[in-house]
Amino acid sequence: MAKTKKGRDIDGIVLLDKPQGASSNHVLQQVKRYFQANKAGHTGALDPLATGMLPICLGEATKFSQHLLDADKCYLVTAKLGERTDTSDAEGQVVQQRAVTVDLATILAALPHFTGELQQVPTMFSALKHQGKPLYEYARAGITIEREARPITIFSLEFIEYQAPYLTLSVHCSKGTYIRTLIDDLGEYLGCGAHVTMLRRTKVANYPYEKMVTIEQLAALAEQQDFIALDQLLLPIDTAITDLNKWIVTPETAQKLIFGQRIKLTTTPTQGLHTVYTDQGDFIGVAEIIGDVLHPRRLVNANK
Repeated sequence: MAKTKKGRDIDGIVLLDKPQGASSNHVLQQVKRYFQANKAGHTGALDPLATGMLPICLGEATKFSQHLLDADKCYLVTAKLGERTDTSDAEGQVVQQRAVTVDLATILAALPHFTGELQQVPTMFSALKHQGKPLYEYARAGITIEREARPITIFSLEFIEYQAPYLTLSVHCSKGTYIRTLIDDLGEYLGCGAHVTMLRRTKVANYPYEKMVTIEQLAALAEQQDFIALDQLLLPIDTAITDLNKWIVTPETAQKLIFGQRIKLTTTPTQGLHTVYTDQGDFIGVAEIIGDVLHPRRLVNANK
């Protein structure tokens, strides 16, 4: 007996401006409900304290969410110097207070030490798993788990403003970077401690800031059941993978890929992952060229 679908077969990506105080999963479920979508997934959680860009994939777009998880991110962050908390942000308990004696010149001189390729020990208050449980569950139970440092890259760490004891910075970083940990490490380097009081994600991959929509905008359209207007807010699936090389195929070859067949190529082109389109401009999905063979990897199901 066929399974009854509970929502619409809607595909695309909505750039949500996540509100402060809500978990990423909570707003994901709201967006899914407003669009009445069969399937939805986000592309990397933001802390409840944080606001800003949270791409949410609907339908077939969820197949390509990993690419956005792996993408560079940009943040605007404000830190309070002189206080260290157990979560490294304003939602935690203050565990240490120290006098702030650093001046602006000292702060500016410290920033280059936190750019480039770094090793970062993830915070205990993170969603990283240990034996199937997120680290924050252990932290809340008073248990500390040994964590290995992980390689990250801070492409830029720019000074925005300093009104003691509040320091605002702009960060462009690689995947896996914990801004709370970065601020905690900076505070320790300055000798006064610090924690995050404001965090806003301003960019994921190359998505435009001005395309973000609020949960209130979506709620208003959903209340009016204006699905035409809602669907117009969706960005195409392939916007998640614009950095890949393109490969054009005939509709006949596209059909073979969709059926899982490998395609023997007459040339040996650029190796690696490619976005695949028909010569009529239809997006098929992602395939990988290895040697002179095109291997299907993640393909759009056009016959749902």
